[in-house]
Amino acid sequence: MAAPPTERLRALGVALPSPPRPAGTYAPVVAHGGFAWVSGQIVREEGRVVRPGLVDRDVSVDAARDLARRATLQAVSALVDHLGSADRVARWLRVTVYVASSPGFDRQHEVADGATQLLVDVWGEAGRPARAAVGVAGLPLGAPVEVDYWVATA
Repeated sequence: MAAPPTERLRALGVALPSPPRPAGTYAPVVAHGGFAWVSGQIVREEGRVVRPGLVDRDVSVDAARDLARRATLQAVSALVDHLGSADRVARWLRVTVYVASSPGFDRQHEVADGATQLLVDVWGEAGRPARAAVGVAGLPLGAPVEVDYWVATA
């Protein structure tokens, strides 16, 4: 039997950031009927967006992939704050990765791997969600990547 997510996080040396706080009139997580939805996550430090701009023009694919991973860590932190434990996430159902893309950029799927690889590393096959990687003209506060999540809870 695989180790529970809290043990996998520890074994991988993954430290969760502080739970994100909403920057508007929305909830970071809404749980209902065995499901939880995590609001879109953009990576900020000290109140500022990390690496603002368009992917491929201002932000490298590698940096954007890392931001997708960090956004996922924020989502896990929000879930832990709301549910009480990462072990209550039974299955990652869907992840949508929005990539603020320069004209002609077509590698959004590579950026999205930053979000989903972490989930597979921690939850195994239960962390392999359905996924959409969407190129957009812009995101809130100039963020290059925003990610939202839908999970089944235990």
